[in-house]
Amino acid sequence: MREKKPDKTLFVIVVILIFFGFFIFTSAAFGLLARNGADFTMVVAKQLIIGVVMGALSLLIVSTISYKKWRSWMLPIVCASIVLSLILFLPGVGFSSGGAKRWLSLGIFSFQPSEFLKFGIVLFLATWFGQHKERAQSLVQGFLPFLAAIATAGVLVLAQPDTGTFLVMFTSAIGIFLVAGAPWKYLGTMAVCALVGIIVLASFRPYVKQRLTTFLHPEEDALGSSYQLRQSLIAIGSGGVTGRGFGQSVQKFNFLPEAIGDSIFAVAAEEFGLIGSTILVLLFLCFGLRGMKIAAEAPDAFSRLLVTGLVILIVSQSFINIGAMLGVVPLTGVPLLFVSHGGTALFFALIEVGIILNISRHRTVVA
Repeated sequence: MREKKPDKTLFVIVVILIFFGFFIFTSAAFGLLARNGADFTMVVAKQLIIGVVMGALSLLIVSTISYKKWRSWMLPIVCASIVLSLILFLPGVGFSSGGAKRWLSLGIFSFQPSEFLKFGIVLFLATWFGQHKERAQSLVQGFLPFLAAIATAGVLVLAQPDTGTFLVMFTSAIGIFLVAGAPWKYLGTMAVCALVGIIVLASFRPYVKQRLTTFLHPEEDALGSSYQLRQSLIAIGSGGVTGRGFGQSVQKFNFLPEAIGDSIFAVAAEEFGLIGSTILVLLFLCFGLRGMKIAAEAPDAFSRLLVTGLVILIVSQSFINIGAMLGVVPLTGVPLLFVSHGGTALFFALIEVGIILNISRHRTVVA
């Protein structure tokens, strides 16, 4: 099959997200400048070098690599992602922040193994179910391997703890399983398992219970567990239709926790208003729709499942973050891709986009 050009529409959407995202990130980082100029310079430089520059270069390189090679690289990638996640728990290796041990120190930079693990799980499931289309309907070859993959990822990620990242993994894995042809009885079983898992986590992890309680009763504990949500809603509401203007957010300085991280959508809404935040949401929506179109036109089962999983990874994480800031889903702590602080997350997101673009070269229907 003759290769076509990469999907221009998806590429343009991603370029806009990168530039718009870094524009918002720089503005949100002004809050750090007001408190510590060195922190501002270092944070912006890391985001630019690791996330934007290295990520963009990786996207361009990966987009030229045949997607079929990823299938042959699946096993070493999955093994490496698991090993790195395990290394995180060795004494003196991983470091903690905010009560979670999620990062490996690499000198002046840090690396988050869960971002690699997310990609590894999607690649494994796409490869496994892409080999034989009837596997998803089998208990032994379909449901049990799927359950084993989810359980392995769950143990590694929830132990950090990082409930939000596991939720994104789980959502993507379910999407792959569904597209692969899994019967509803297996999906129903997973839904029950997920519900039981949430109850168990809430019972043994106080912060999970607290976030669920805050979601259901945001009016309680305004200066405690509900503080971030309340400050986020104040920021979003004060932005109005057109926003205060670039750099003019008030909440990012002393009120909004994690202004360059989890709460960055609130900063964007305050400075660019309903119009700007709606454009951002529409960009992610267009990314998802275009990605699914590429998946529908993919040349084989493996590439179709891989695109499906990667698109869901990116879009679900972004909408979970936005939904948390709006109070329509519980707070999870996952970053807003292409916008929030987190060079590892942006780096892997752009690699994943590169894979999607390569698969778009082989699409069976002209876009």
